Amino acid sequence: MTELAASLGVAIHDPTPPREIRFSRAGCRLHALDWGGTGPPVLLLHGGGLTAHTWDFVCLGLRGAARPVALDLRGHGDSDWSDDYRIDAMAADVVAAADHLGLDRIRLVGMSLGGVVAAHVADARPDRVERLALVDVAPGVDFDSTRRVRAFMAGLGPVSALASVVEAAMQVNPRADRAGVAYRMSTLFRRAPDGGWVPKADPRPPDFPAILAAIERLAARLTAVPVLLVRGERSRVLPQATAERLVERIPDGRLAVVPNAGHIVQEDNPAALITALRSFLTR
Repeated sequence: MTELAASLGVAIHDPTPPREIRFSRAGCRLHALDWGGTGPPVLLLHGGGLTAHTWDFVCLGLRGAARPVALDLRGHGDSDWSDDYRIDAMAADVVAAADHLGLDRIRLVGMSLGGVVAAHVADARPDRVERLALVDVAPGVDFDSTRRVRAFMAGLGPVSALASVVEAAMQVNPRADRAGVAYRMSTLFRRAPDGGWVPKADPRPPDFPAILAAIERLAARLTAVPVLLVRGERSRVLPQATAERLVERIPDGRLAVVPNAGHIVQEDNPAALITALRSFLTR
């Protein structure tokens, strides 16, 4: 992890692995990675189909100025699957994580689905959220552009070797960095008793109409806190004009564009994302 982060230009202040956190809310066991640090607490929420580990490189670079904690949303990573994937249920999980960690006021970073959840938290509990960074999500997003990738992720099943999944992923996106793809796949699967690998994520499809409806309500939820919207320069999901329209509607909003990055900004160019987040979250 640290070698890959360094190859991506991340300045690593402390290579110590994060501490695993486990807690429960409403019968659902949840998991998070606490990277430590003495700065302001920052909770990071991943996008759909990803895990807390998608923030590993960013957390390595942020922990010198903040205390980053990356959550596995329910149904993802090492958190339990559930029969309730409503946005407000996941938002309540985030507040429960802050309570478990003894954090009164937090700063939130949410990418894609995680951004929708983070915005819900900021709207429902403005007393708990100081600042909010959204990564590549805004009303008018073009999720059709990710159809092939989403179909690939939805089709993941048990495999005997992770190398086969990496090879298949490279076929879907030949421009992707192979080492980065291999690292991501290693975090999306767990060892099975037979020695093979099985996906961690709940295979049931998400409620995309509900998620898209929540995205369209984003602007109305972003009136009480300072907001940074981050866009990947190469993102087809969030066009520049769409990002600018959202920022114009936010009372205290600003836009940062990360070069050489697509939709998954935190993996494509973590060093530049760290720079943008650090100046916004730690002021």
